[in-house]
Amino acid sequence: LASPIYWPRHGESCCCFSISIIIRALLEPSLYTVKAVFILDNDGNRLLSKYYDPELYPSMKEQKTFERNVFNKTHKADNEIAFLEGMTIVYKSSIDLFFYVVGSAQENELMLMSVLNCLFDSTSHILRKNVERRCLLENMEGVFLVVDEIIDGGVILESDPQQVLQKVNYRVRFLSVIPQNLLYQYNHWKFKQKTSVLDCRNTNQCRCLV
Repeated sequence: LASPIYWPRHGESCCCFSISIIIRALLEPSLYTVKAVFILDNDGNRLLSKYYDPELYPSMKEQKTFERNVFNKTHKADNEIAFLEGMTIVYKSSIDLFFYVVGSAQENELMLMSVLNCLFDSTSHILRKNVERRCLLENMEGVFLVVDEIIDGGVILESDPQQVLQKVNYRVRFLSVIPQNLLYQYNHWKFKQKTSVLDCRNTNQCRCLV
């Protein structure tokens, strides 16, 4: 059941109730949010990861330590849900891959599981049902697109694999018609922006990288 704050108030119409749910959801940023997503191989090595909470393990070392702890706790377990370091973690394995979706301790486990299933099913389609390390590495760009269509800044955008794949296919077609020099410049600009952010975090002093 939904929290009582999302129940209709006395005299509130269905339309107003729906609008009020959206407004209250926007005012509660933790609602249905994802802290991190990562995929590890069967040795616990990182293949893909995205962290959405800047305060959660801000350094690469902290992230990899957390991922190693998660892997050690889950890779031999038969469960689909784990709790570690104040986080709720749902996971699924296939051959030599482990998929993880991380939320806060208060997060809805079923919602996190829907994100995990969407990620897994969409990735399986991208990899033509060969959900294994080698195929993942050969199609990493497509898997990153899948993640970006499901989650944006920690907010869940989509949990239907068919919708995700349609959007990914559209983006692939769009990128294919962009001149390669413009695409290179855009990717280079994104890299510089990320480097600038990391530089600010490491030195506590923002230096503009030209």
